[in-house]
Amino acid sequence: MDSYQENYQEEIEYLRKALAFIEEEVEKEAKNLEEKKSDLIAARKDMYENTIHASSDFESLVDINLHSMQINNYISSYNPQRFKNLKKMINSPYFGRFDFIEKGCSEKENIYIGLYNLMDRNTGRVYVYDWRAPISSIFYRYELGEVMYDTPAGISRGDVSLKRQYKIWNSKLKYFFDCSVRITDEILQEVLSQNTSAKMKNIIETIQKEQDIIIRDRDHELLIVQGTAGSGKTSIALHRIAFLLYEGLNSNLRSNEVVILSPNTVFSHYISSVLPELGEENVEQSVFDDLISEVFQGRFGEETRDMQLETLIHSRGKTSGEVRRQSIDFKGSRVFKQILDRLLWYYAHRLIPFEDVYYNGTILATRQQLKNRFLHNEIGIPMAKQLKIIETFLLKKVHPLQKKRLQRLEKIVEKSEGHEFEIKSFSRLLAIRQAVAFRERIRKFTIVDYRDLYMLLFKNHGLLLKLARGLTLPETNKEIILTTLQNLQKGQVHYEDYAPLLYLKLKIEGNDVVSGIKHVVIDEAQDYTPLQYEVFRILYNNATYTVLGDIRQTIEKTADGLLYDDISEILNKGKMIKLSLNKGYRSTCEINTFAQALLGEGTQQGYASIERHGEEPKVIPQETLEAMDRSIVEDIAKFTEQGYESIAVICKTQGEAEKVFGRLKKSVQLTLIKPRGGEVTKGPLVIPTYMAKGLEFDVVIGYDVSKENYVSDFDRQLLYITCTRALHRLVIYYKGDKSPLI
Repeated sequence: MDSYQENYQEEIEYLRKALAFIEEEVEKEAKNLEEKKSDLIAARKDMYENTIHASSDFESLVDINLHSMQINNYISSYNPQRFKNLKKMINSPYFGRFDFIEKGCSEKENIYIGLYNLMDRNTGRVYVYDWRAPISSIFYRYELGEVMYDTPAGISRGDVSLKRQYKIWNSKLKYFFDCSVRITDEILQEVLSQNTSAKMKNIIETIQKEQDIIIRDRDHELLIVQGTAGSGKTSIALHRIAFLLYEGLNSNLRSNEVVILSPNTVFSHYISSVLPELGEENVEQSVFDDLISEVFQGRFGEETRDMQLETLIHSRGKTSGEVRRQSIDFKGSRVFKQILDRLLWYYAHRLIPFEDVYYNGTILATRQQLKNRFLHNEIGIPMAKQLKIIETFLLKKVHPLQKKRLQRLEKIVEKSEGHEFEIKSFSRLLAIRQAVAFRERIRKFTIVDYRDLYMLLFKNHGLLLKLARGLTLPETNKEIILTTLQNLQKGQVHYEDYAPLLYLKLKIEGNDVVSGIKHVVIDEAQDYTPLQYEVFRILYNNATYTVLGDIRQTIEKTADGLLYDDISEILNKGKMIKLSLNKGYRSTCEINTFAQALLGEGTQQGYASIERHGEEPKVIPQETLEAMDRSIVEDIAKFTEQGYESIAVICKTQGEAEKVFGRLKKSVQLTLIKPRGGEVTKGPLVIPTYMAKGLEFDVVIGYDVSKENYVSDFDRQLLYITCTRALHRLVIYYKGDKSPLI
């Protein structure tokens, strides 16, 4: 028997033992869960039958409380997660192994790596180590020879004499191979050559060294990652969350204390299965649009980010488009944040209409006394709350029972309008009216509204220019001021106004929007403005951050590497690190080369692509849109026959996507992805460029990349995003003259 066959038999035997143990544990867990479920039902029944349902008797309340505590204990002990994890492991218990001798020891350990820990709690034997366990980092980071890894007790060292990777499917060992380096290209190539799915999958079998460093980082409160398209940024972020929650036993981090800020709901759906696959549930996903909708409740209209992008694309080359672009840059800038801060100071020191307060001919407080009380705010109470304190102070001087009594008096006055005879004493009525009028009078300076303050900035002639003294304003500042004022007067604003309005609201009223979040993941970091990061800093003031982006995929504004400097300064964390991921894993070399060339000379410096080859991208002219549609229908049929499961026809705008979908659906069954509530499915689909960011498809068909449709630097970014979505095949169609960008 040769060496491979001997090793093969040993591996078959180990797999058999591991699976047998898993099946035993599954049976035990199933029985255990059933017993706990029965106990819970019995406890609830006992409580219902043997306690008084409503009582003020002390002994009865104690009895009810004891039963409730018992039921809560049963509920907390009923945890089906281990049962679910064990069931998942039956298909493939592990994917890797390394043989390790710890320094100072002579005994070799065979360390198997899988999705979850598998340990015999009676004997202490570990069949499989969780990929997140400290010792598992050796598998991802080291070659054969001397290694080290972090443990709770410090750095542990040793030697690795063997590294092995497995393909196990349906509980069967398909093959294994030994590797002297880290995760080898062989297993990576196999994974990358497969078709993509409708939802993102976990990458625990193919995590690379540079990715593992990011995933396991615990030393920094702010971790910023600049990664090229296809470098695995989002996957890394999700696996990092899973790692941090695994480590949460030490850091007290729970899944409901983590939030992922996604660029749109389509992307949120796409990544939604990764963390549950890794055994982590209840991690919140949030989209800035949804946050705005929740906070403002439709107060300012309904413009969303996709609507903003559509407007920008359609207004390309027009004066209105340039004004809008400058407005987006300006209102999201740190300069505008300075102006808003100056506005808050100016309002507090100059514009609050404090006045001398009298009641029944007696002065309660002078204007200057009230102003001094308001400005003497050493602990930083938000403006609205500080003014409320002053209101309460004055009302208490009028009547000790101030608040509840005045509320009752207001209701009496409302009911008595036109029916004064219902209040027996005329003098009593006068007193009531006097008290209510007093409250309304002081509310002229104790109520502040963030919308009114924002409007004041644009309505008060010259105020914005005055507050911007020493700062650089956009060339179109007059047009921006006029347009913003007109929108506010109609009760509407542009999307770029949401962050300034929310910033003012938070500074004036305080943060009552979110709480309890300890870690924030911000994906597609380049999509957010500095002012939005100021909002995040206030919303998640006690959190640590993982921020991931690619400045080359910026669409609606100008951006460069300085964006990350802004993020670092704004979030202001004590320990910060910025890392780069320059290797693309998604696309073939041919597609990567084509996409990188779109960005021009110098952009490929430091960039590397995984050595996976395929067909060259095709750029195909067509005489008419009808001919283009026919060719695309034929392509979809051909690619489907070749086994490709996800085929995306990517259009420049949502409007174009809807028209193309309307024509193509007559000949082929496909899905239209819409910005709100859309979800990527298997099969052919039509999607606008900006919605495709972060997604990947087996085949990408770029629609009408003509000179008329793609010509500016703005269009270049859209086209780059389109091309970098493709895993295996890229086809570009155009009508008339080809875009000068390709």
